[in-house]
Amino acid sequence: MRRLAPSLAALLLAGPALAQSPPPVASPAPSAARPARALGPGMVPLPLPTGTRVLSLDEAERMLLERNLTVIAAQRGVDAVRAQRLVASSMPPPQVSIGNTFAEFNSTQNGNRIEGARFISPANNIALGLTVLIETGGKRTLRTRLAEHNIAVAEAQVLDALRLQFFQLRQAFIAALAARANLEVALANRGSLDRTEALLRRQLQDGALPEGDLLRFQASRLPFEADVTAAAQNYAAAVAQVAVVLAMDAAAFNAPAARNPTTAALPPIALDVRGRFDAMPTPGVTRDELAEAVQNRADVVAAARAATAGAANTNLAQAERWRDVTLNGGWSRSRLSQDLPSASQPLNATNQFTFSLSVPLFTNQIVTGQIGTAQGQQGQLEAQARAALLQGRADFATAWAAYEQSRALLRLYTGGALNRAELAYRSAEQAYLAGGRSLLDVLDALRTLNATRVGANNARAAYLAALAQLEFATGVSGIAARL
Repeated sequence: MRRLAPSLAALLLAGPALAQSPPPVASPAPSAARPARALGPGMVPLPLPTGTRVLSLDEAERMLLERNLTVIAAQRGVDAVRAQRLVASSMPPPQVSIGNTFAEFNSTQNGNRIEGARFISPANNIALGLTVLIETGGKRTLRTRLAEHNIAVAEAQVLDALRLQFFQLRQAFIAALAARANLEVALANRGSLDRTEALLRRQLQDGALPEGDLLRFQASRLPFEADVTAAAQNYAAAVAQVAVVLAMDAAAFNAPAARNPTTAALPPIALDVRGRFDAMPTPGVTRDELAEAVQNRADVVAAARAATAGAANTNLAQAERWRDVTLNGGWSRSRLSQDLPSASQPLNATNQFTFSLSVPLFTNQIVTGQIGTAQGQQGQLEAQARAALLQGRADFATAWAAYEQSRALLRLYTGGALNRAELAYRSAEQAYLAGGRSLLDVLDALRTLNATRVGANNARAAYLAALAQLEFATGVSGIAARL
């Protein structure tokens, strides 16, 4: 046992060294021409079925612009309000009427007798009319201005939809990267334990190890196997959420069954996200600059534009105090009856021209009510605009606090906790070599080290999510990490 202890310790030391960088399945061995290159967490190839699509954050964001259903719906809303502007800027359409007289009769002076009743062919008479509404008070100009404000609101809403969907995508992508990094840790642990168990079996066959030690070691593996299963399931669930934001069907794929036994715990998934999970950028701007930028956030701008549109709607309602005028003109032609008395010049038909003007009356209460409604809606929109700005500043304050806290937590992991866990593992390994510790003590130190690595992964995810939240809260692009 003591003779083989250095080899066993070397295998155990490989655990923390490979915890974040398990080798890809069937990967070629490094050569002098192509040296081995360590990959950071979130970039290591996983033993997934052939055909699994690899997706980066940049590619996912490009797909979002083309596929996200919320963004598409918002863009169609802009198309709708632009079409409404065509309606608003048009003059009221004139109306043309056409008709004829199909019957007539004559009555006596006393009205007690009807004479000359007859039906008239439509070909013998015709009546044409034209009705034109004349708007006053500049209503068409005000209506067009309101439509233009509505277009501006819809365009800001598209930007807000993009802001929200990009944030949701980044949240889902960061969560998937964190789950992937934790899966890398779990797979590396299992790989190290497989090699350790193979060595213990050889020791047992050589008679250098009692069978009870191997059984205790095998029993100690169960938590590690459970970690692999849980990490694989978490990764599959996180990837499914990425697919939802990209309007993809996470279940609509055909993945062949894995032939390698090491892939048994890895469920087939539609996507395999990749990214530099260890990238830790800073916002690059000061807190005061970010606080000032909140007023330009898309939803705050949309609310302010909606308040401006409310004021335009009030002006349009006030213009209703000017009464519109309706003009009616007409022409009719009717062939005369042939039984009329003869004149010096025979008459063939009668032509009549008519003109009338109509003005609505008793509209004061209606107009006053419409103005009151518009003013009330304007007040609501102005209050909502102020609330949107205050909410934006509150979101920024929350996001900045989350950023500072996540940064402090990440520094604890990267600056001290990881180092202490590594030192504790090395100390346990050295004590084992000296005969002062058991193999299970070393495994326990390994478990502690990798739990710390998982905690560091979660701290990285929290920091990256805080940067994405800070960009979402301020509307300033470029703050979120480019993974």
